[in-house]
Amino acid sequence: MKIIKKIFKNEDGATAIEYGLIAALIAVAAITAMTSLGTNLTTTFNKVANNLK
Repeated sequence: MKIIKKIFKNEDGATAIEYGLIAALIAVAAITAMTSLGTNLTTTFNKVANNLK
């Protein structure tokens, strides 16, 4: 019984999975933000280039 209790008390794997999920969520948010920013910058530079013509 002690061994079974010890196995169920061990939460190291669950913690590692949680940190992995948090890191993945942060990565997705960062990629989304950078993509949006890149699109906005492209639009801005195109406007500037068109005004210089």
